[in-house]
Amino acid sequence: MKPEPSPGGRALEAAQAALAAEHAAAYGYGVIGARSGGARAAQARESYGGHLARRDALARTVRELGGAPRPAEAAYALPFEVRTPADAERLAAEIEDRVAGAYSDLVRAAEGPLRREAADALSAAAVRAARWRGVGVAFPGLTERADEAQRAQHS
Repeated sequence: MKPEPSPGGRALEAAQAALAAEHAAAYGYGVIGARSGGARAAQARESYGGHLARRDALARTVRELGGAPRPAEAAYALPFEVRTPADAERLAAEIEDRVAGAYSDLVRAAEGPLRREAADALSAAAVRAARWRGVGVAFPGLTERADEAQRAQHS
């Protein structure tokens, strides 16, 4: 049986997972920006910048926790093909749900200022997801709840 990681180890693992989610989000917003126009393109640029800032902060956090920040992948597989502005909006909402999920795990694993920062990032991702989707979810960070809200909206 594998030993349970220490609280600091859990925080490092969760910070690395959140960093990976931020890398993927930055990549995804490149696609979203290319498929969006007008106000949505501006929203995509703003979200992209926010994810880059959080990514950089998380890289510092990982180093402070004694780890080596996980590098970005060369490319990321998108969950579906993005051809239209509507596809881009759907992708943005899904990216934010995934980011919120990663920060939800970090909130549970962290303490003190890191927990507050993770909670702020979780909240920001939930707000962005709601803006892209046009509807909020009851429990941000729990993707199954987001999926249920999405299905209910389209039925």
